[in-house]
Amino acid sequence: MSTLYFRDRENVNLEDVIFEASVAEQVEQFLKEHRFSEILHQYELPVANKIFLYGKTGCGKTMTAKAIAKELDKKIFIVNLSTIVSSKLGETAKNINNIFKEANYENSVLFFDEFDSLGQVRDYDNKDSSEMKRVVNALLQLIDNFPRNAILIAATNQIQMIDEALLRRFELKLEFISPSEQVLDGYYDALLSKYPVKYQKVERKYGISFSEAKDFVFRQVKNNIILDEMAKLS
Repeated sequence: MSTLYFRDRENVNLEDVIFEASVAEQVEQFLKEHRFSEILHQYELPVANKIFLYGKTGCGKTMTAKAIAKELDKKIFIVNLSTIVSSKLGETAKNINNIFKEANYENSVLFFDEFDSLGQVRDYDNKDSSEMKRVVNALLQLIDNFPRNAILIAATNQIQMIDEALLRRFELKLEFISPSEQVLDGYYDALLSKYPVKYQKVERKYGISFSEAKDFVFRQVKNNIILDEMAKLS
């Protein structure tokens, strides 16, 4: 098994991910194109296979990548940035080349999280940024030759740091924003529905991410259960 990536076996269904309406529409269109890719190719129509996810931490970018892989019955390889990024001159670009080679023959999803650590804007006025230029140039070449039966997904919380030429290579760019109160209420309802009614009495916070909401609910539900058990013992 390569140290450059790891296989993720978490089972994430598309219905487990709550999207804002505009993102949901684009994800559904992407999935439809892949389900009907053969007929689209017959008409020489391109099928999008590169998605860029950006926005606030904890709003569903990683879950979206995993759900897309599950929905299309593809394996997902998550790039291990701790082994990709190297302090040795030229080593990072070499590692990127290797990860693309190893994933190319797979009918898979290749997922780069924290893409800003690799695809930063090339500063041609900074002589010390030659390594980053090499990395971005390697990424550009490899993305241009990415096989159409595979899917490339990249995610970042800092889209302003990504080189513009790299961004242009992704057919879909989906922004993940803090969920609205209405969307969060639906998320809270879904989280709480699996517990007995007596444990569902929790405070609801708004203006936070899905991951923050989930942690907040779990803490309160656990406390409700513990208090109920303590009351039985007293």
